[in-house]
Amino acid sequence: MKKTGAKQFTEIRGPALAVDVVAFTVKDGVFQVLLLKAKTAPATNKWVLPGVFVGLTETLDTAAKRALQTKANIDINYLEQLYTFGEVGRDDRGRVVTSGHYALVDYKKFDLRTPASYAEIGWFPVDKLPVTGYDHKEIIKAAVTRIRNKLQYSNVAVHLLPPVFTLTQLQRVYEAVLARPLDKRNFRRKVLSLGVIRVANGIEEAAAHRPARLFRFVTKKYQEIELV
Repeated sequence: MKKTGAKQFTEIRGPALAVDVVAFTVKDGVFQVLLLKAKTAPATNKWVLPGVFVGLTETLDTAAKRALQTKANIDINYLEQLYTFGEVGRDDRGRVVTSGHYALVDYKKFDLRTPASYAEIGWFPVDKLPVTGYDHKEIIKAAVTRIRNKLQYSNVAVHLLPPVFTLTQLQRVYEAVLARPLDKRNFRRKVLSLGVIRVANGIEEAAAHRPARLFRFVTKKYQEIELV
């Protein structure tokens, strides 16, 4: 028992709390997720999400950012809490509840580094995952569903694109995430009518075809839009 003034309370001893982050990017025209290959049990030689146990003075968002910074050398463009995963047998080490998050990053901004405690690190297409550890396949599946839904009613794609881009690049990001083709004429008409992007200075460099006009998002702040 511990005392605080006239009150007494019983110290709480319970499950460990972790954070696992599904980091997404669009690489080579494909929607991909970041995974690390574990060296040690209980996930030896399986691929896992970047994750950490939450510190006593950490918020969940802070822990999620630390997971990507320390295990992948990545800073996050966009981060959102996904869901709490707490099946009793999800971790053979003990009772571990994890707060799943997903993040959006521009892979070109970072040089991935494999931490000493892991065998490899890399990006994998979301529909061609390697053998994963724990319940990480389910966490990834839930995150894919969330971002595909969110992309259809918000400007969240801004976090998967460079500061300036062509309309073709914008459409390819949407098609990669949604895993389906979009009509070029309808897509361009809709995006230009919404006022969420504006013309940027310059034209596309080193283009093999006719240089295209460049655009940028009006704001990186979250906006709800119905684009597709």
